[in-house]
Amino acid sequence: MSFTKTLIDGTNFDHKGLNALQKVTLRAVVMAFLFYGLVAIEGMIMRLVEVGPAAKGIIPEQFFHPEHFFSIMTVHPIVGIFGSTYQLVFGAFTFLVPYLTKKPLYSVKLANFTWLSITIGTALAWIAAFAWQYAPLYTLYWPLPADTEQFSIIGGIVFIVGIALIMIGTFGFIYNIYATIFARVGVHKNKTTKELLISGFGIDGMLNLINKLRGRPPYTKEPALALPVVAIFRGTVDTFLDAVVILGAGVLVLVYLIADLGGIHLNVAAIDALLYKNFFWWGLDLVADGLVLIYVAGSWYLLATLITGQKLFMENVARAALMLELLVSWMVWSHHLLGDQGQPEMMKLISGEMVTAFELLTQGLALFITLVTLWKARPLKMTFELKYLLGGLVGFGLAVPAAIIQADMGMNRVLHNTQWIIGAHVHIALIVGLYMTLYSAVYVLWPLVTNNTELWSKKLANTHFWMHLIGGIGMGAFMGMAGLDGMMRRHLYVNGEFQTDMILAAIFGAMLLIAWAIFLFNIIMSVGVKGLVGIFLPAKDATSSYGLDPEDA
Repeated sequence: MSFTKTLIDGTNFDHKGLNALQKVTLRAVVMAFLFYGLVAIEGMIMRLVEVGPAAKGIIPEQFFHPEHFFSIMTVHPIVGIFGSTYQLVFGAFTFLVPYLTKKPLYSVKLANFTWLSITIGTALAWIAAFAWQYAPLYTLYWPLPADTEQFSIIGGIVFIVGIALIMIGTFGFIYNIYATIFARVGVHKNKTTKELLISGFGIDGMLNLINKLRGRPPYTKEPALALPVVAIFRGTVDTFLDAVVILGAGVLVLVYLIADLGGIHLNVAAIDALLYKNFFWWGLDLVADGLVLIYVAGSWYLLATLITGQKLFMENVARAALMLELLVSWMVWSHHLLGDQGQPEMMKLISGEMVTAFELLTQGLALFITLVTLWKARPLKMTFELKYLLGGLVGFGLAVPAAIIQADMGMNRVLHNTQWIIGAHVHIALIVGLYMTLYSAVYVLWPLVTNNTELWSKKLANTHFWMHLIGGIGMGAFMGMAGLDGMMRRHLYVNGEFQTDMILAAIFGAMLLIAWAIFLFNIIMSVGVKGLVGIFLPAKDATSSYGLDPEDA
């Protein structure tokens, strides 16, 4: 087959043979990786700007203007976290919940609404930054980004409407997942709501452990929900709470903006700043310390069992830990306010330090269980699924301790608001830890959602792995080093003050961008341009082994 024909037609990919569930999953995944490319490009622009004058011959002069730089910085996390990560996670779980429970997805129409709503919302937020230079830096954080003398009212409204659409799409995903899990069909036909709730929160695992210590028979030998579904169920609780808080903050900002548009100037000081900060960070922290850690732990467990074909090591402990993380994730937000002088000291100590440190135990336990499961299954073939899983473990093995270091009131005085936080912790956690785990899931799901389509080039896939792993760790490390030297986050440096670290961070960042281009090229060559377009066409056969209704296509 010629190169041109392969590019157009793919290898053996037949989009017409896909059912509705496969297509809606692939639609979300495609949009997720397109948004990842956008955020990678804009991330590289910021990296080069921070290099200073030496980069002015590489990128246009306009990128060095504060308005442009800070508008990119504002929308960068929106595109990266919601447009890319949410899409990829939601798409994968929309497929996995029916697959693991052997039940039909509640509604493919609702799944299509989810990816469309998040895609349009992310695009609107990006347009607000690009067209109106809307740049309040930390999105909806205090002070409320409703200063109409500094920012465009229209830009702010477009941005907030975009955020609202993302959250509405998130609610659609949540409803779809829970409606599927609680549907009394198939294996759950005779299960009660109480049984599903007990299993969904991991309570059955805790009861099994208690009964074992007391010398009694297990509470249940066959839990109502598989462990990965428990993680999805449990993580979706935090997803819901997070969406409520972010949507609530967005509506509040929208009230101020619309009032200004009508000539009514509301007093921002009427909102208690400290109360708002705690409310905002409690919700936003659920994305990272609740949602990400729990979803990731569940993904590790699923991948480990699929790769090895064996039962998970210490499964009851894993279930109980997911329930325990429910409480932990709700109590750690104060580590974001360790530098806030108004925050009560006891809240800083208990929530910011002590409970936060407990996350090192819960995430470390998930890492330990996964590694032992893999170890007990030796010898294992080093497949792409296993390589990316190990890469994800490495990412969180680096990023979580980095977070615990900065969640100390003494160290926080040095690290707060520096590049250490955003580099050594956030970027390594997301780019290496989360995304390597998600890439592993992509390779596991690939034959299932594409009807065993062959990957065009394994060599390119291997190149992508090493470029992404080395690039992610390298960029995060040198950003962190710059932070230790005193480089602040959310600041524009134009004179090359931290040039050496920023040049090295930019080199590794370029590796990430090239890795993405390699991955995207490999996928396009695998499915072909026709196949890629065909993913977004209606499915002719909407039935599947999970009992989908044809009218949902």
